[in-house]
Amino acid sequence: MVIRLMAGGVFFWEGILKFVYVNQGVGRFIKLGIPFPFVTAPFVGWLEIVGGILLMLGLGTRLITIPFIIEMLVAMLSTKPRLFLGTLPLPPPPVPPQVGIWAVLHEIRSEYAQIMSCIFLLISGPGPWSLDAALLSSEEENAARFVGATPWSPSIRGTRSPGEGEQTASDPRRALGR
Repeated sequence: MVIRLMAGGVFFWEGILKFVYVNQGVGRFIKLGIPFPFVTAPFVGWLEIVGGILLMLGLGTRLITIPFIIEMLVAMLSTKPRLFLGTLPLPPPPVPPQVGIWAVLHEIRSEYAQIMSCIFLLISGPGPWSLDAALLSSEEENAARFVGATPWSPSIRGTRSPGEGEQTASDPRRALGR
């Protein structure tokens, strides 16, 4: 949950900044030479706002991490090689080092944290305190209530009458009659 809140919060406020400050949105995309900056900057801004909220809520977590991973790769590849070479069209970092590997390592820290957080969430999922988990849990409860049994219950398999064999429902071999 903490990783979701941290990563989602950063994406959320960075998305808002793309609209509040032109130099963070369209202006930055123009300077970096990103194609169609008047379309791509607002698109990325909305992706970050909506996706950040979804991450914080834990809704569609694994799905939304995919465009965020792509976005972070594009952000790193469109700025850091030029920072290394000293040809970045954006203002240099305010304090030394301003070019080279140390400047890149210093400036890449937020993108690195965001991409690693997204990769973690893609692999591990949103966790138990998320809307994804709550929705999945309620679907399982509804299935048990309406069908009258758990997925491994013998009554679903037709080998016993409903209510019988509840104590063996957790053992799949017994539920299958083995």
